[in-house]
Amino acid sequence: MTARLAPADVLRLGAVGLRARPLRAVLSALGVAIGIAAMLSVVGISGSGRADLRETLDALGTNLLTVSGGERPLPAGAVGMIERIGPVTGAAALRKLPDGVHVYRSDRVPAQRTNGIVPYAADLDLAAILGATVARGTWLTPAGADFPTVVLGAESARRLGVTAPDPRTVLSIGGEGFAVAGILAPLTLLPELDSAAFVGAPAATRYLGVPAGGPDTIYVRAADERVTAVYGVLAATANPAAPYEVGVSRPSDALAARLATERAFDAVLLGLGAVALLVGGIGVANTMVITVLERRSEIGLRRALGATRGQIRLQFLVEAALLATLGGAGGVVVGGLVTAGYALSRDWPVALPAWSLAAALAVTVTVGAAAGLYPAVRASRLAPTQALAAV
Repeated sequence: MTARLAPADVLRLGAVGLRARPLRAVLSALGVAIGIAAMLSVVGISGSGRADLRETLDALGTNLLTVSGGERPLPAGAVGMIERIGPVTGAAALRKLPDGVHVYRSDRVPAQRTNGIVPYAADLDLAAILGATVARGTWLTPAGADFPTVVLGAESARRLGVTAPDPRTVLSIGGEGFAVAGILAPLTLLPELDSAAFVGAPAATRYLGVPAGGPDTIYVRAADERVTAVYGVLAATANPAAPYEVGVSRPSDALAARLATERAFDAVLLGLGAVALLVGGIGVANTMVITVLERRSEIGLRRALGATRGQIRLQFLVEAALLATLGGAGGVVVGGLVTAGYALSRDWPVALPAWSLAAALAVTVTVGAAAGLYPAVRASRLAPTQALAAV
């Protein structure tokens, strides 16, 4: 009667080859580890990025709409008409100052060195509508909007070398001195405004001679569940005489498009990780074939002592699975560390889905079984006399 092997005995026999040649085992498992680490890193980093994006959208909202007049400004009463739309919760206008008005650190800076800073006349509630955060100082106040004060976008402040608002920090705008009242934090939804300078509309008229007129852009907040409905009527409401000239967009759509692009790129990276994993599996198969050839005497002796073909096959299948699992465990650790390190360096939440860890372990076992199948079958087919004769 053939003796049956307990699961512990099967694992012990499967680990014999790994303990006998540890360096070979580590090098063979390295290919699997690289593939698993690459795949986990892609899943983890992309998941962390999406988690950060979701947090950003939750904080900023997806209910911000932008209305632009294109080549011509919108009518002067456009903001009031838009605010009469039922689901609209607020609207604020922005008007670009004439092309001849530039922002300089001082009046001694050469005229051509504008630093690409765009000056705007802004409504007082613009910051609230945009969800903008004032990093330092204050936003335009009802009193300050009548006087020569300016609020800088984050990039504008960097280009001008302004680190903090100070009454003594006076910029030259259109040849007039404007004190810096505040500096905004970066605007995730509207990064183009990071290189802007905002002054009050009354101050633009009084000190820069800008005549009153309609806005270039209006930013609108609507009730979350009615954004699509508001989107559909904004053009006709903002400019009833020429709605076809009005452009309406939702800034959060750009983030959603970026997310879709990143997902497509993630698919490419996952494919590369799968290729690396395939190469690792081939390495495991090659190692197992060599192992069978080297251990023919052991196989013959075990067969002569009564081991069945199934037990021999199981032994080498378990050895291949253990070899791949060793690589998979290393890949899980490396992939987790890479994900955590990258996410923390970008101030992202670390999001490594539990399913990805379970899938990684399942994949390693599958790779090990597939890689060890042929060598195991080959080992089991060796007759005792044939195996012992080869010694």
